[in-house]
Amino acid sequence: MDLQAFYRDPFPAYEAARREPGLTFVPELQAWLVSRYEDVREVLGRPEEFSSEGALRPDHLPRRSALSELVKGFGGRPAVLSRDGEEHRRLRKPLVRGLSPARVAAAVPFIARRAAELVDAFAADGRVEWMSAYARPLAADVIGHLMGLDPADVRPAVEAGNRAEDLLFQPMTDDEQAAAARDIVRLQHLLDGYARTRRKEPRDDLTTEMVRALAPGTALLTTEERNEIVSNLQNLLLAGHLTTTALIGSAVHHLLRDRAQWETLCARPELIAAAIEETARFEAPVQGFRRTVTRPLTFAGTELKAGDTVFVSYGSAGRDGAGGFDITRPPARHLGFGHGVHGCPGSQLAREQLRITLEELIRRLPGIRLESPEVTMAPTLIHRAPEALHLVW
Repeated sequence: MDLQAFYRDPFPAYEAARREPGLTFVPELQAWLVSRYEDVREVLGRPEEFSSEGALRPDHLPRRSALSELVKGFGGRPAVLSRDGEEHRRLRKPLVRGLSPARVAAAVPFIARRAAELVDAFAADGRVEWMSAYARPLAADVIGHLMGLDPADVRPAVEAGNRAEDLLFQPMTDDEQAAAARDIVRLQHLLDGYARTRRKEPRDDLTTEMVRALAPGTALLTTEERNEIVSNLQNLLLAGHLTTTALIGSAVHHLLRDRAQWETLCARPELIAAAIEETARFEAPVQGFRRTVTRPLTFAGTELKAGDTVFVSYGSAGRDGAGGFDITRPPARHLGFGHGVHGCPGSQLAREQLRITLEELIRRLPGIRLESPEVTMAPTLIHRAPEALHLVW
């Protein structure tokens, strides 16, 4: 199967794998697919045997045209996603602190204000492309706010962050790779500037938390510290908006695809929390990550060698025997935000953004519907969501 086609709809492969004994090797992923709920949960609970190194393997390596630009920037150091043990705990600490329940609660008024402003911009039009007009801008503005970025820097920073994803996961010509690399380098210099400023003038934001945790003390940041901080700020920026964008897009898509679901939610807004969890279960915003086997072992009846790669599918686990999308079902276990030491530290922030979004839509646009039932999903497993979602009312 074409890789892009697989990314757009991996669920037939997931379903087939769940029916087979053991693990299934999927050529498109170049990995053994871990597809069943209990198996996914077990792998995530055994980080010593299933390492996070190489968790996000690129589909396309930067070529010379891009590399000659990337050397002009910062970064290139491991981020929290691909580390294990003490190193992972060190890199995760500022995220846990910066995305604590208290910090998320303090951000709620900002989220609510931006949600209302974004809806204001199109409410009178009778139609909207939801992803570009609301889902992406809200998630971008919120993570930018928490990182302490100047509002004027947020959208350009997020767009440049997206170029990093393009460079590694989209086919490009040499010239296109070079252009993407230049955008990435501009972002890295921007983030480096924020890091150095926060060293001198700390604030109550995620950037300050990152600087304090990764470079304790008050001395000027060393080049190595700057590289590590920028790598992890860049990762935070990308992860902080892509997954929330996906969750917001998928929730609205599935609620409107079956009109009865949306009408039920409008009649019973107390089901909003259930709708959020059902979206994360049914359409995990991140479909999964790779893990590297650290020693020879037998897992789910399959012999694995040290160095083998498994793809741990949160998306498949969510549909393992749980049925279709239904916000009225009894609460179902899911792994839509990961599990264990690598559980998403920003899950509560994502939930709050979707909660506020659904409350806003129920109150102001209860008559929204899909313009067409045909919706194309983005060709990626990193942020599972519609490419575009055209709504009318």
